Amino acid sequence: MCTRRMDNHTTVSTFLLWGFSSFPDLQDLLFVMVFFSHVTILAANVSIMVAVKLNHSLHIPMYFFLCGLSFSETCTTVVVIPRMLVDLLSDSKSISIPECATQMFFFFGLSGNNCFIMAAMSYDRYTAIHNPLHYSILMTPKICFQLMMAAWLLGFLVSVCLLTLSFCGPNQIDHFFCDFSPLLKLSCSDVSTIEIIPSISSGSILVVTVFVIVLSYICILNTILKMRSTEGRHKAFSTCTSHLTAVTLYYGTIIFIYVMPKSSYSTEQNRVVSVFYTVLIPMLNPLIYSLRNRDVKEALRKVMARIYS
Repeated sequence: MCTRRMDNHTTVSTFLLWGFSSFPDLQDLLFVMVFFSHVTILAANVSIMVAVKLNHSLHIPMYFFLCGLSFSETCTTVVVIPRMLVDLLSDSKSISIPECATQMFFFFGLSGNNCFIMAAMSYDRYTAIHNPLHYSILMTPKICFQLMMAAWLLGFLVSVCLLTLSFCGPNQIDHFFCDFSPLLKLSCSDVSTIEIIPSISSGSILVVTVFVIVLSYICILNTILKMRSTEGRHKAFSTCTSHLTAVTLYYGTIIFIYVMPKSSYSTEQNRVVSVFYTVLIPMLNPLIYSLRNRDVKEALRKVMARIYS
């Protein structure tokens, strides 16, 4: 049963995740693509975490935050993708309200956490380039741990604000996971105030983290331009390119989905960008950080050598 009667109102007890139902002939192909993407995400992120853990030369703040980002992105995909795979093979595609609320809570919390970790990574790069002599003092393990814990707490604090809806009507979600905007359309609550929560919460996260990232990179650029050595400037730039690439991809999709006016794009476009955000970016990020980083590549080579030796 999808609904139950209570106080003369029909109260929804389950939802139907109908995001891929408009492509019935492509669901098997989508399952294969998403499954192998998920395996790649898990393998790549776990490899980075293991490489950082086992290689003492990577026990520095830069890789501590990279390891935290890999763990957070792994958790984000685990929240969304396994359920997506089940629904691609299922005819019912139903999800209970507690499951839906849990998925939404962790998805938004982890997404916010990713933003704050990226901001912390930019501050770390600024500190390393601008104050190399005092880097070990300014970025101690204790400070790094405090920044990481703050990222987790702030991310989930924002997520708590999104769990105040009630439902008593249609139960078909036009998405492949429990996102806030599709759920808002089904709510029988007074949404006049609640409907601006996603823009306010995501906007607040973006303003704060983008401010930190932009300010950090302005200071980094100013420091690099003052360097006399061409080799030094190149080395400084090379330590930032991976992070800048990941930030551009990540924030671009967040702005498109959660900040831009909903009238500026269709539901289909939203689903496509959401797939990019939940599947492709988590798969690309570990590749971006590993393929462009000599230390990570060397650490991964050593890990593989240990496994196969």
